[in-house]
Amino acid sequence: MMQISLCFITHCHSASPAYNLVIYPLLNVCLQFYKWALLITGIVVLLLLILLTQLLLLPLLLVPVDYHNNALLFQTESCSDSCRAVLVESIPQGLSFNSSMPSPAIADVWTNMIVEAKHSLDIASFYWTMTNEDTNTSEPTAQTGEQILQELIKLPKTGVSVRIAVDSSQSFKSQKDLQALKDGGVLVREVNMLKLTKGVLHTKFWVVDKTHLFIGSANMDWRSLTQVKELGLAMYNCSCLAQDLEKIFEMYWFLGQPDAVIPHHWPSNYSTAYNQDTPLSILVNGTSSRIYLSSAPPALCPDGRTQDLQAILSIIEDAEEFVYIAVMNFLPVMEFSHHKRYWSDIDSQLRRIAYERKIKVRLLISCWPHSEPVMFTFLRSLAAINDHKTFCVPATEEQKKIPYARVNHNKYMVTDQVAYIGMPISHTCRLTNRSKQHLYTTFLRKVVCLAWQCPFVGSDI
Repeated sequence: MMQISLCFITHCHSASPAYNLVIYPLLNVCLQFYKWALLITGIVVLLLLILLTQLLLLPLLLVPVDYHNNALLFQTESCSDSCRAVLVESIPQGLSFNSSMPSPAIADVWTNMIVEAKHSLDIASFYWTMTNEDTNTSEPTAQTGEQILQELIKLPKTGVSVRIAVDSSQSFKSQKDLQALKDGGVLVREVNMLKLTKGVLHTKFWVVDKTHLFIGSANMDWRSLTQVKELGLAMYNCSCLAQDLEKIFEMYWFLGQPDAVIPHHWPSNYSTAYNQDTPLSILVNGTSSRIYLSSAPPALCPDGRTQDLQAILSIIEDAEEFVYIAVMNFLPVMEFSHHKRYWSDIDSQLRRIAYERKIKVRLLISCWPHSEPVMFTFLRSLAAINDHKTFCVPATEEQKKIPYARVNHNKYMVTDQVAYIGMPISHTCRLTNRSKQHLYTTFLRKVVCLAWQCPFVGSDI
């Protein structure tokens, strides 16, 4: 045993030097290889981190955040504003209604907002034709638009920041007005919506001092003030809603930069807490109301923003007694697509509630020289399940010479539950109140009924 043991010990001892002579060089090689592997792995990981940072953070960095105006970026869960709301209209010259509740004129509201502006005025617009020169006319009623244009030109000299976002596809007709505004110190950005979304910027709204707002159907066009029937909503001392609308303007302002692109995911400063599911609870004319802004197209709906189509369909679905709609065109087709296609979303919803739930549906549609003939085919197909009429604004021989005028251009919907004011492919204002005597549902319903019964409305299509 001892020998074996000694032999074992001796064998182990005598083998040790040979073992050491072989293993040390191998360990050195392995350690050196290991160091290089760690270095290469670190470089690869670093490159991947840089790539991920660019992919995830660069879109956020490209979108400017106005930290100076934090009120634009963050919304509180509650709003203590006591807002005043006024429905406003433009009535074409010579057109009269026997109304016991006349609405203020849009021109007067715009003028007052300009006068009252203390710090800022932001306007989102489709195009600008505020003068006779723009429309190659010599119409005395254009003076209303010309005066408002001059007031806007002078406003920056009083220390008020004026910004205008306008669709670039209309620059050929807007250039004279926009240049005059720029010369007066107004900041103008043209948004290439055709490139960004294959559409247009059809929005019409004002935000004054991030406190007051106007939203409606009226373009920045003298005809929208005196020769076209329009409807809008002016809201005063309503900072929570005005700041939410300002987020939409800031989105346009960003997209008006050269080579701007729509972010894959809009940064949080464009998000909203107010939508169809969680509307803004607020006092409006002393009445508890719920309100939110919806938007289209989907690419311009940051987190929280209800899409316009979703808002329209839900309003129709929630009606319990009636749905009254006034709109210039009722065409359930993709009118401006390369290949015109049937688009049934709203049309089918109206047919369904009228047939299945016996909801009273009224459509007040405009009739003028530019109406699509196919529209009347669709209206005739609806005659069996709902009621509809066409509104033709009368015109004298002189008025007929005014291009693209004398039309019912407003877009609104009122149900027994909700008032909806807006314009297609843009932004809408939805007000809800469960009291059926609420100002907006009551007054808008009266507006529809007055138009429905006026002598210029007929059912012969």
